[in-house]
Amino acid sequence: MTGTTSPPRPERRIFADLTPLRTSPDYRRLWVGGTISWMGQAMTALAISLQVYEITGSSFSVGLVGLVGLFSLVPLVVFGLYGGAIADTVDRRKLGLHSSTGLAVLSVALAAAALLDYHRVWLLYTIVALQAVCGALNGPARSAMIPRLLPPEQLPAANALGSVTMTSGTMIGPVLGGLVVGWWGYQAAYLVDAVTFCAALYAMWRLPSMKPDRAEGVRGRASVLDGLRFLGTRPNIRMTFFSDMAAMVLAHPRALFPAIAVLWYGGDAKTVGLLVAAPAVGALLGGVFSGWLGRIRRHGLAILLSVAAWGLAIAVFGLTRNLWLGLFFLALAGCSDTISMVFRSTMMQAASPDEMRGRLQGVFIVVVAGGPRLGDFLAGTVADLTSPAVAITGGGLACVLVVGLLAAWWRGFARYDARSPQA
Repeated sequence: MTGTTSPPRPERRIFADLTPLRTSPDYRRLWVGGTISWMGQAMTALAISLQVYEITGSSFSVGLVGLVGLFSLVPLVVFGLYGGAIADTVDRRKLGLHSSTGLAVLSVALAAAALLDYHRVWLLYTIVALQAVCGALNGPARSAMIPRLLPPEQLPAANALGSVTMTSGTMIGPVLGGLVVGWWGYQAAYLVDAVTFCAALYAMWRLPSMKPDRAEGVRGRASVLDGLRFLGTRPNIRMTFFSDMAAMVLAHPRALFPAIAVLWYGGDAKTVGLLVAAPAVGALLGGVFSGWLGRIRRHGLAILLSVAAWGLAIAVFGLTRNLWLGLFFLALAGCSDTISMVFRSTMMQAASPDEMRGRLQGVFIVVVAGGPRLGDFLAGTVADLTSPAVAITGGGLACVLVVGLLAAWWRGFARYDARSPQA
């Protein structure tokens, strides 16, 4: 008697699943182009910071143009929402192509100004703000493209590969930028960045048309409010944002690293650098060793557990006074964050209709950009009122508690199954 054929089991992997790169030439070009250009952008970000400091001699002025500075944060938050709405109403390929072109042109402008010895801080501030606008338009378009290029079962692998791109670029780009500026000057770093955009532009140019799929009766104009109203009716997607905010606002100790480097470890600026790098190293390892994530079907439960793991790792870090042990728990937190990000992005892509993916990605950008800033403020305030240990450990435990309350409030989130995604 012939038995029934069982469905194929996912292949067991340890390292990142490269299936999306093998099966989709369009995705492969998009990923390679994005990886190269992301490193170039990180080089430019460091070069601008160094140039602003050379012009002004002010750390405050440098802070205004950093990744968390006023001139990048405000445009990113404002245009993140509108960029998502635009991505849901126009050809996403064209939006990605035009915004990438804008970023390349801005890098050329920086290089030209440096070559002409036109060193004006107002120009650097203006270009940083325009870069944030282009990035806010580019991000939702790129994210909304991925579910059109890959089948649903490959989305976790694609998002894990995306985390490798971001983390490796953030770690390697500034190192390369420092070397290039030191050897050949600011103009060289800006020119390298402009050249790296050729890979991203080529990838976008080769894509097919990516007009949003709209249900009958859906309006064809950009509306941020429509996206927010849609989010209000989708509890599972809302939970992905709530859980991430719990981690980023309540358990985000980065602002305290300079203080605890001295108070806890008797260190200096190099110790601060290690503390900052540890979560990024953990996040990169989480992406590199992400092959097993494709076998997970309960994405909601995985998000809750990984966010709770982040909070617990931060809480234990607040109790350590050994530097290497502290770095281990920070790296563990970074790894947990990567796992959470993979499943949050996958759920948002798989459980939402195509005509809303850009707007949801715009909300995601606002959460990612704004959440850590609120976390820095909260951690600094609590540390001043009590102590760094109370702020860090208490924040980590508060994160775990809030995640538990969220799970109890919407129990359907833990039952979410990737085989039948429901927003």
